[in-house]
Amino acid sequence: MEAIALRDVLAVMPLRLAFMGTPDFAARSLGTIIAAGHQVVCVYTQPPRPAGRGQSPRKSPVHTLADSFGIPVRTPERFRDADVLADFAALDLDAACVVAYGQILPKEALAARRLGCLNLHASLLPRWRGAAPIQRAIMAGDEVTGVQIMQMEEGLDTGPVLMSETVRIAPDDTAGTLHDKLMETGAELWPRTLAALERGSLQAVPQTNEGVTYAKKITSAEARIDWSRPAGEVCDHIRGLSPFPGAWFALVTPKGEVRVKVHFAEPEKGSGEPGEVLDDNLLVACGRGAVRLLRLQREGRGVMEADAFLRGTDVPAGAKL
Repeated sequence: MEAIALRDVLAVMPLRLAFMGTPDFAARSLGTIIAAGHQVVCVYTQPPRPAGRGQSPRKSPVHTLADSFGIPVRTPERFRDADVLADFAALDLDAACVVAYGQILPKEALAARRLGCLNLHASLLPRWRGAAPIQRAIMAGDEVTGVQIMQMEEGLDTGPVLMSETVRIAPDDTAGTLHDKLMETGAELWPRTLAALERGSLQAVPQTNEGVTYAKKITSAEARIDWSRPAGEVCDHIRGLSPFPGAWFALVTPKGEVRVKVHFAEPEKGSGEPGEVLDDNLLVACGRGAVRLLRLQREGRGVMEADAFLRGTDVPAGAKL
């Protein structure tokens, strides 16, 4: 879509906004919207959750940032409750900006704002609608993804797209590094989108029904490495789950079976029974080809490079993972 000049962004009157989001990915957008001069009158985020060894309640990154700016924060367990919706309507907003909030907004909330509710999504819709678009894009071997701001509807990520930016997925990107790229790119979309929307110069482009895919949440069972797949797919699987939740395999040791996460691997030539260790430096056979395990994390320990991992854990040639 056509780029918006900075002078045009600054010429627009500040909007009266609510922001809805929870993780670091959302906090970056909140900071950019505030820096652009808009009036964020209220922030909605998930309630503090137990965290750390002491399981003390911890505020979300968005909550912490809002507190630092003195912005009122609301943490309803259920946005659908009548009192929550009434309080939301009383804010008299121009628009609501939503980034990884963690709750589905009911139609009463979506229709209440002058310019509607806008959502930042980390994929090029309609590909990877849903909860885990960053991980799914890498796991599927996609070479390109992006961020889009859309007008929210009742459907799951089905609304028309207002602004879009494409981001290349590098061969060495993990879910962590791609997350950070998309977080920065997405945050920078907000000032341009809000300025153009206020001027009425932004065209909403309906999503096509072709190429729809869904980014389901990652399960623990799904994170287990399937060595019977081709080496390239195994590497994509590993990258897409690094650093969290982490692709893993079970390793038999003299003290019993332990779980080992793999955070990065590269395809190499090699053949053998899937899961068979082919040398003393963590070359593992796949259904087609082999992968070299480069960064690993034994259960209860930190992430290590392969040589450091092998100094404390014996994985000899011929072992079966």
